[in-house]
Amino acid sequence: MFEWVGFLASILVAISITIKGGVYFRILNMAGSACFLVYGALIGSLPVALINAYCIGINIFHLVRLKSSGKQ
Repeated sequence: MFEWVGFLASILVAISITIKGGVYFRILNMAGSACFLVYGALIGSLPVALINAYCIGINIFHLVRLKSSGKQ
C-alpha cells in the first residue's frame, strides 16, 4: 500500500546520484530522503526514518554552504 512512496524515493535518489554535485544534486537527494523519511514513518521503521532525517540535515548544511560560497 505504501510502496509507491518507497519507489518514488528510490527514483529520486537514483536520479540525484547521476547529477554532478551542486545544488540540483542536493535538492533532488533531499527530496528523495524526505520521501524515504515519510516511507519509514508509514511502515513504522524508525531506522529508515532517522537515517533519512540525518541525510536531509546534511543536504541542508551543504546547500547553505554552497549558497554562502557563491558556488552553484
